Amino acid sequence: MQTGLRTKLLEAFSKADGEFLSGQKISEYIGCSRTAVWKHIEDLRKEGYELEGVRRLGYRITKKPDKISSNEIQLGLKTNIMGRHIHFEQTVSSTQKIAQSLANDGCPDGMIVVADEQTDGRGRMARAWYSPSGTGIWMSMIIRPNIPVNQTPQLTLLTAVAIVQAIEELTPLRPTIKWPNDIMLNGKKIVGILTELQAEADKVHSVIIGTGINVNQTIEHFPEELRNIATSIKIETGTNLERAQLIQMILLKFEGLYSLYLTKGFKPIKLLWEGYAISLNKMIVARTLRGSIEGKAIGINDDGVLLIETADRSIERIYSADIEIK
Repeated sequence: MQTGLRTKLLEAFSKADGEFLSGQKISEYIGCSRTAVWKHIEDLRKEGYELEGVRRLGYRITKKPDKISSNEIQLGLKTNIMGRHIHFEQTVSSTQKIAQSLANDGCPDGMIVVADEQTDGRGRMARAWYSPSGTGIWMSMIIRPNIPVNQTPQLTLLTAVAIVQAIEELTPLRPTIKWPNDIMLNGKKIVGILTELQAEADKVHSVIIGTGINVNQTIEHFPEELRNIATSIKIETGTNLERAQLIQMILLKFEGLYSLYLTKGFKPIKLLWEGYAISLNKMIVARTLRGSIEGKAIGINDDGVLLIETADRSIERIYSADIEIK
């Protein structure tokens, strides 16, 4: 099927929102004969779409394949800015690297980079991130906020809240957040977030927020060394989740929170983040490059910095660390 016709056909079904579309309406919408409509329907079935056909009613899509592409993400997308420009590739070394290049070239605000597979995915502190094909969401968002450079770490916390809200919207799961950027389910990691900055001393040019989300992996997808510390939405629910749908929901939640942040500041985001935080009011060990700090996690400040009250009642500010809950 020609790409343009396929896009228009999927667009027609998306607008129908689960209702039947007659062959006549489809032929008028995409500009082809009724006979050609039947051929295009069969082509969709070959691509993995399940369609119900009822005499005198027409057709409707009952199940979509778990594919990620620009079309799949944009059809049904409800945002104004986020995801309206998409760079998609089947396999990349890292979506962050591509996003950095696009940002340098002046790409639009809200552009996203998405891949089905990463061969060199990375997380915080240059750690590898396992990103196999057909299973997860490997995405980088490019935004251009007019905020001071020192406030950009707040956007990592905002992103974590958006992803948690999106997962809650589409599944029965209730994820938690472990400072600064890990989203957890039943004590295991499901999402990592990496925020990188392109800026001068007093001006932010772009913020690139990379997300790795374990969606439809089974336990066998994970290397042996990750099976005790990583999980996926499918492992926790027993069912697949359509990845393009989750991307759409993340972008929608992010855009709403981002708009709130730009108009009301960090305080409402901070309150939401603290509501999901797993480590607050617990004894933790923060392992930093300067050594380990032990104490009670009492909150975050307005810069997103973790505050730990130590045994001598002093307050330590933690800017970057691995956190272990005691």
